[in-house]
Amino acid sequence: MITLNDIKQARETIAPYVKRTPLERSDTLSRRLGTNVYIKYELFQKTGSFKPRGAFNTILSLTDEQKQKGVVAVSGGNHAQGVAYAATNLGVESLILMPANTPQNYLDAARGYGATVELLPNIAEAFAAIETYTNSGMTFVHPFDDERVIAGQGTVGLEILEDCPQVTDVFASIGGGGMAVGVAIAIKESSPPSKRGEAVASADGVVSGRHAFDERRVFGVETHGADAMAQALAAGQPVTLPAITSIAKTLGAPAVTERTLKLTQDYIESVTVVTDAEALAELKYIAERLKVICEPASSCTLAAAEKLRDKFSPESHVVIILCGGNFSLGTL
Repeated sequence: MITLNDIKQARETIAPYVKRTPLERSDTLSRRLGTNVYIKYELFQKTGSFKPRGAFNTILSLTDEQKQKGVVAVSGGNHAQGVAYAATNLGVESLILMPANTPQNYLDAARGYGATVELLPNIAEAFAAIETYTNSGMTFVHPFDDERVIAGQGTVGLEILEDCPQVTDVFASIGGGGMAVGVAIAIKESSPPSKRGEAVASADGVVSGRHAFDERRVFGVETHGADAMAQALAAGQPVTLPAITSIAKTLGAPAVTERTLKLTQDYIESVTVVTDAEALAELKYIAERLKVICEPASSCTLAAAEKLRDKFSPESHVVIILCGGNFSLGTL
């Protein structure tokens, strides 16, 4: 299991290579939600998302022999750039397997950061092809199902605690769950434990993994059509989505894993599923009011906070993580 000490060690390991991103209070959102709201601007991270944190922590753990043989990853977006950037900076060759429908800006970025890109018909076939490369000695850097990756992403949570020690609630996007559970471990391990609740689906699109109140709570967020974690919570086991239909492509893990499902059940208060329309409306609101362009995979967190606003009091301190900003104006 991943511990708070693992995340603290990851921070020391990756500190020379990643940016410590800012956290700022938003008067606009505080007035809107009737509480104290802060934005963690992780979209200002190297490559435009949180992904280099886990990539650096993983690649730096490899032996010299493993580094010489290179790394391989599967991604339709931000993980590709994170691995490519980390590998190139560490003098390691990287190969990224990407689905054929990957937007051109993601392909260009991965290649620009030094990776070799191979296109496969879809994300499922990309994952299936991994074994060919690991058999040749390359190391697979999983986008979320790896303790080193999760610990690296969890360093976002440590920064939140340092910059906003009074935090009561955090909203984090879920693709495969690595970043959300890493942040949750960092946040929750500083809070009193409480009893786990059973996963329960409700009519408002919320799937609960925990129902007892904690001093600090972490809420996961997905979009319809990229809601593998919400479906897994409801089923009590990983569920493979037949297709990713959401516009939030960077949330498009076809399935979560037993590891991230279990950690979500243990550490995440609930998972809220919002529509693409809600995510896009908030993306435009964020652009107009906060003056940054984020991804739908980021703006969905504000849509979820709006849905759950009755859970906050005027004394709450709510942190919304904008985890990525790799969204082209052409796509917008």
